[in-house]
Amino acid sequence: MRVVVVALAGSGKTTIMNYVRERVKDVKIVNFGDFMFEIAKEKFGIENRDEMRKKIPIDEYRKIQEEAAERIASIPGDVIVDTHASIKIGGGFYPGLPARIVSRLKPDIILLIEYNPKVILERRRKDPTRFREIESEEDIEQHQQANRYFAFAAAAVSESTVHILDFRNKVESRPFEHAELAADYIANLFRK
Repeated sequence: MRVVVVALAGSGKTTIMNYVRERVKDVKIVNFGDFMFEIAKEKFGIENRDEMRKKIPIDEYRKIQEEAAERIASIPGDVIVDTHASIKIGGGFYPGLPARIVSRLKPDIILLIEYNPKVILERRRKDPTRFREIESEEDIEQHQQANRYFAFAAAAVSESTVHILDFRNKVESRPFEHAELAADYIANLFRK
């Protein structure tokens, strides 16, 4: 089975994937952006992931996406792909899973995870490794809405289902509760 997990940057996907590793040992977890970054470093000398959308021309960005998708598609067995449904480029939303990419990945499920925009902004402020633009809560919410549209469009092309975990109005009773709940949900998809 292949599950594509999408959420905004700063949503805690890496933390979720670490919890998934504890729960489901035989699933391979790959980060689409890491594959793209490795290719971009080789071809363009990019130094960090955030430079990709700023310094690489869109036609070359598309080629990097395709090469990353090919590499990931060749991974055998159960796979989780950690990625984005949309990426902000040039003031607009660019599909993270356009038809040519999602057709190669062939997911069974696209899992969309959403949060309260305040939570995402707090997480982004605490991450010194990334170089993101400053966004407002409204910008974050608009991006989450765009992700829904892109996730459903990708599902239509790949004939997969969309699952949504919406944590917008669920306050955590303990640290990392949302990440643990999301990891449990993902683990259960593979157990079924």
